[in-house]
Amino acid sequence: MTIKIERLSAHRGEVGGLPIARALPVPQRRTIGAWCFLDHAGPARSAPGQGMRVAPHPHTGLQTFSWMMEGEVLHRDSLGTTQLLQPGQVNLMTAGSGICHSEEAQTPEMHLAQLWIALPNSRRHGPAAFEHHPLLPRFERGGFAATLLVGELDGLRSPCTVYSPLLGLDLLSQSEGSAEISLDLNPAYEYGLMVTEGECLLAPEGGPAEPLQPGGLLYLAPGAARATLSARGRARALLLGGAPLADEEKPLLWWNFVGRSSEEIHQYAADWNAGAGDFGTVQGFDGERLLAPPVPQLRAPR
Repeated sequence: MTIKIERLSAHRGEVGGLPIARALPVPQRRTIGAWCFLDHAGPARSAPGQGMRVAPHPHTGLQTFSWMMEGEVLHRDSLGTTQLLQPGQVNLMTAGSGICHSEEAQTPEMHLAQLWIALPNSRRHGPAAFEHHPLLPRFERGGFAATLLVGELDGLRSPCTVYSPLLGLDLLSQSEGSAEISLDLNPAYEYGLMVTEGECLLAPEGGPAEPLQPGGLLYLAPGAARATLSARGRARALLLGGAPLADEEKPLLWWNFVGRSSEEIHQYAADWNAGAGDFGTVQGFDGERLLAPPVPQLRAPR
């Protein structure tokens, strides 16, 4: 069976002064399962007092998933949470019908993946929540150290609460020589592989090995039951997977909001700017909150 493969180029930019490569959403592909946003931030080192600083801003209809590889970030939110995120840890914030938060770098060095998960219709209007996970399931095989971020794999289960069928896996090769790992995949899932350091080769079962470096995303359509990841020298990659979304669950993204229609997004922006809605306030941040810019004409997802 031939698996459809797409190569996607990430958009370069910056968030709060930190350089990022945005691999989702891009014009060719908006989602991988319920994963609807992927920023690879850094690696970077800032001058003293110049690190990432993102003022309080709102979210709706999503979960923010922060995976720290290097550095530390202080998270504050309108639930009253103050949580330091350190390497090897995850902060998972569920926006539901509304939440706001701030993020501030606590170290000059910074390297992380910031992802969003679109909440299904059954949960997107629910209450906000926050989870911090300092310990995640890990295993070593073929020269790779793997951390299970989301979902289930090889009899292991991530403690992160999600509301859609998903997989998230961090794969790190610290060997100076060759490393190779074969992974059982769910044929019902679509997958994306983003290299965050070094260079890797991904070979779906029955297909050629595809080389990938930082700055892009390799997409695998549903149907793959197994894939092999290999690297020579130090390398790191993030594998994301999930069941393709039904049309009625496809998210509409604009600024920091996830909804289903232009009318919803306009209302979220108006409520946030007016200090209304379910967003609340962040305590302890020294500065003004961000305001939503004017909402353009938006088209609902297809």
